[in-house]
Amino acid sequence: MQPFHFKQFSIQHSQSGHKVGTDGVLLGAWTDLDFRPYTILDIGAGTGLISLIMAQRSAAEQIDAIEIDPEAYEECVLNFENSAWNDRLFCYHGDILEFADEPDLKYDLIISNPPFFERNTKESINKRTVARQHQLLTYEDLLYSVSKLLSENGQFSTIMPYSDHTEFISKAENLHLFPFKITQVKGHENTGFKRSLIQFNFQSKPLKTDELIIEKARHDYTEAYKKLVKEFYLKL
Repeated sequence: MQPFHFKQFSIQHSQSGHKVGTDGVLLGAWTDLDFRPYTILDIGAGTGLISLIMAQRSAAEQIDAIEIDPEAYEECVLNFENSAWNDRLFCYHGDILEFADEPDLKYDLIISNPPFFERNTKESINKRTVARQHQLLTYEDLLYSVSKLLSENGQFSTIMPYSDHTEFISKAENLHLFPFKITQVKGHENTGFKRSLIQFNFQSKPLKTDELIIEKARHDYTEAYKKLVKEFYLKL
């Protein structure tokens, strides 16, 4: 499989179950960075796509990633080394729950495109399917880790199936993580919502919500979507 080339970096993803996809680019492009995080953690980094988008978009001095799958980890390290920001990027190979037990680690921004399995698909049981199943990183484990690793004034950003977002928000609020920004995503105007982009912090404040439609027709993207991702995709 050929590398996936973006405007400022490339992704090797031939060996990993985590392939380049719309979700990762959406999350990386959408996440609010106006508060200028100094330290960023990417949980379940896959091949490092979101970390590289964070490096392109921000001036964060420390961008750490953690990935449990050995092949994805190896490709993540390679992608970091081959980027223009290799001095700011570092990938750990390990379990986020063990990582979260480190008492002195705190991050201004934690970002995660967590694995999930859409049960209504007919996808065969292969590496990509396994990489997306909850067994590898449950929402509970993710939120617990975020609650331990996020700084007092930090923010947490994630993407998930629309059908999961209400339950996820409820679980987050049990750990005093409150949503302040939500974008519901549709593939097409006449279809239902497919994804939820959500950003949290520890302070309960007014919630801002909106919607994003990706396509008007096949490969005919909306202006809102193009504006969001144009700094990354070569053909936009």
